[in-house]
Amino acid sequence: MPIGRAWSVALLGIDGRLIEIEADIGGGLPAVKLVGLPDAGLREAKDRVRSAVRNSGRQWPGEKVTLGLSPANLPKLGSGYDLAIAVAVLTAAGNVPSTRLLGTVLLGELALDGRVREIRGVLPGLLAARKAGMKRAIVPAASLFEAALVDGLEVHGAARLRDVLAWLEGEDALAAPEPPDETVPADVPDLCDVLGQPEARWALEVAAAGGHHLLLSGPPGVGKTMLAKRLPGLLPRLSAEESLEVTAVHSVHGSLSRKAPLITVPPFVAPHHSVSMAALVGGGSGVAVPGLITRAHRGVLLLDEACEFGADRLESLRTALEEGEIRLARAKGSVCYPARFQLVLATNPCPCAPPRETDCTCSPNARRRYLNRLSGPLLDRVDLRVRMRPITAMSSRGFDKPETTEVVRDRVLAARTRAAERWAAHGWRTNAEVPGPVLRREFALPPKVTGLLDRGLDRGLLTARGADRCLRIAWTLADLAEVARPEGDHVAAALDFRDRWAA
Repeated sequence: MPIGRAWSVALLGIDGRLIEIEADIGGGLPAVKLVGLPDAGLREAKDRVRSAVRNSGRQWPGEKVTLGLSPANLPKLGSGYDLAIAVAVLTAAGNVPSTRLLGTVLLGELALDGRVREIRGVLPGLLAARKAGMKRAIVPAASLFEAALVDGLEVHGAARLRDVLAWLEGEDALAAPEPPDETVPADVPDLCDVLGQPEARWALEVAAAGGHHLLLSGPPGVGKTMLAKRLPGLLPRLSAEESLEVTAVHSVHGSLSRKAPLITVPPFVAPHHSVSMAALVGGGSGVAVPGLITRAHRGVLLLDEACEFGADRLESLRTALEEGEIRLARAKGSVCYPARFQLVLATNPCPCAPPRETDCTCSPNARRRYLNRLSGPLLDRVDLRVRMRPITAMSSRGFDKPETTEVVRDRVLAARTRAAERWAAHGWRTNAEVPGPVLRREFALPPKVTGLLDRGLDRGLLTARGADRCLRIAWTLADLAEVARPEGDHVAAALDFRDRWAA
């Protein structure tokens, strides 16, 4: 009896790999043998698929069925292979023709009655299939909203297994995806809602213009969280490539919106301080799943009440802040998830955190221990640090009319455009991505401009990493000022940003 073949996709992280599923019938008593490093969920597929085939009006082979998933050394996780397994078995048994299977990838979990259930990770799976040269894809009908985002691939949606079998037999029984709806603009709060705080507003603008990390310190109720929530509105919309990348992350997580699946606005993630390590950076048994820092990829990660987070959670961010990715090793393999986000830390200056500092009852040692939860190596990676002051008047007459998000965003986009043009030949898009050696060699500033940094290094007030970050901030300040190169005032302002928060 000939061997039946079908194709599916395995996800390792958010990267897909084409999987060939072979079915061989005969050579022993009735049984189903599944080989190719399946996990527990996949090993149960033989029972799900058998019931789905019988309840779809087809005959399950009465001989031994051997199923091989190749490449055999790649771990296979989840139930998304059910549909491809059923088709491979029925093709090997001669119940359905295989003419339409060549160049077709099948994704979907089968219910016992033959329904095709929705699965996670359809978007990255189809992107991998397209990259591997596949021409068509059959996905669960409930996932068509997600599959419609992939161009260059003929996509069909199946509600039941019998629909797929009818399509293989030449009938037009599968649903076609509807054109994706117009992108629904995200409801991003406006910067004009924040009263006062000119220094913090300026730091937020600089952070948005250069992609810098930010620390906001101050008593409760002064607007730290409000400012952080308005940062995504200042950032440029995601490019087409970035949108698919971020949408693929949320597809694996299972949090895509059916109304507007394509994510075009930088995501905003704000975990509670009691979050576990696995939930923050990713984890789990077998193969690690993505964490919240991956969901914040190309967006903003806010750690509100940062000093309340466990030290292990905070220190786990250090590598991701430098490299823009997180690597997790588990028993069944290592995965690498993207994690290029802007970090915003918001913290009170002491444990009691009264509205006025003069009312503080904490001892100097208690204040020091509280702030020392943010370690030196972590703070060294935070470019901008701002100390916010209490609001002294709620009447709008006490403040200048605050600028709106739209006004500030225009300046941010102009500065980002200048930076992108400058670094285009190197592949960087923001000043925060530029390595320090490049700033010190190819784009070195005159000694009279960097004199303050040299004195800070000489006195031990600044690390080499801190000096590099000051240079990045100086370039961002120059871009906002519309000048070709940073001047001494820009370097001084950048250095001031690193010393201001503890004042």
